Amino acid sequence: MKISGIICEYNPFHNGHLYHIRETRKNGTTHIAAVMSGNFVQRGDTAYMDKLERARLAVRSGADLVIELPVQYSLSSAEKFAEGAVYLLDSLGVVDEISFGSECGSVEKLFEAMETIELTASLHEKDIRQIMEKGYTYPRALSSVINGKSPEIAGIITSPNNMLAIEYLRALKKFDSSVKPFTIRRAYASHDGITHENGFASASFMREQLAEFNDASAISEYTTPLWADAIANAIRNGTTASMQRLERIMLYKLRSTTADEIECISDVGQGLENRIYGARMAGSLEELLFTVKTKRYTMSRIRRIMLCLLLGITKDDMKQLPAYGRILAFNERGKEILAKAKNSTKIPFSTSIAKLSQLNETAERFAELEIRASDVYGLAMETVTSAQKDYRAKIMIDME
Repeated sequence: MKISGIICEYNPFHNGHLYHIRETRKNGTTHIAAVMSGNFVQRGDTAYMDKLERARLAVRSGADLVIELPVQYSLSSAEKFAEGAVYLLDSLGVVDEISFGSECGSVEKLFEAMETIELTASLHEKDIRQIMEKGYTYPRALSSVINGKSPEIAGIITSPNNMLAIEYLRALKKFDSSVKPFTIRRAYASHDGITHENGFASASFMREQLAEFNDASAISEYTTPLWADAIANAIRNGTTASMQRLERIMLYKLRSTTADEIECISDVGQGLENRIYGARMAGSLEELLFTVKTKRYTMSRIRRIMLCLLLGITKDDMKQLPAYGRILAFNERGKEILAKAKNSTKIPFSTSIAKLSQLNETAERFAELEIRASDVYGLAMETVTSAQKDYRAKIMIDME
């Protein structure tokens, strides 16, 4: 048995994801454990479809076990996103490798880039800070300094999947994990790319097509029939979600929050709370976001912060590693992973969030945020769902 871990969002699943799973199995993997973002995703948005539906489809598409990434980690920077996901995979105690996509397709190059980043951050802190004072983001400033010393490494770290891959490597190093990294070169469509080629397209392109046409046929070329049918059903049943539907409650939340309260929210710093508080006069979500955005603060970061404000995710919530692993779906091979992990896990794993919430105070807080996130997500759906849905969730157990 060889168990590989995959970190994903499948928002939605596309042919590139299928390629990734197949290439992972070609590398000798017999079982795949996936850590997947729940109802909110790292770009600072609602997931297009409910997490339980995406987990069900993931198991039917090549994953064997799907574990939920806690919402505070899915709505975080690439560093924290990777840290939470890698910790969950490492905590199973039986994962042999973590498989991820990258533009460069070389673990050795990624390790070299990671070491260069760490060395540059340590030796050239002043240079980086001076560039940031001109209004640029930390990654942009770091890349600029590295480019003056190693254009090849600078080229690697400007690609989003490479940077996320580097964060996976850093997390493995941080936890002194025995899990080995394995990377697959990303095929055809780039991350967040607006083009499509040979049946491959990014999830961003697919979401844009769905937003414009509201028809699964617009993206059927780029995904599997299973997912295309599920998306068509979701559109027909009014169970797709959009952050735009949260506009009024987000505006209300900002208008009823003080600058001091904003300062406590995850990823808010360097006076950003004052800029966000100053945007409370905005009359739309779009106006709010563009009022806050600068060269230093990316749109994704602002969107994540606004969702963290809405959900009440604070800096303190990011001080704790995942207290448990919540299982969203599994099949027969997933059951074998859990059986092997029974006496090896570092944290509890279960399908029941009610039981997990009773472990300790930290677990109770993790569960509280997750349930709140699902309740708010229900308001983002075309057809509003009832509250406390997480307690009634039907986990996908596929033994066919």
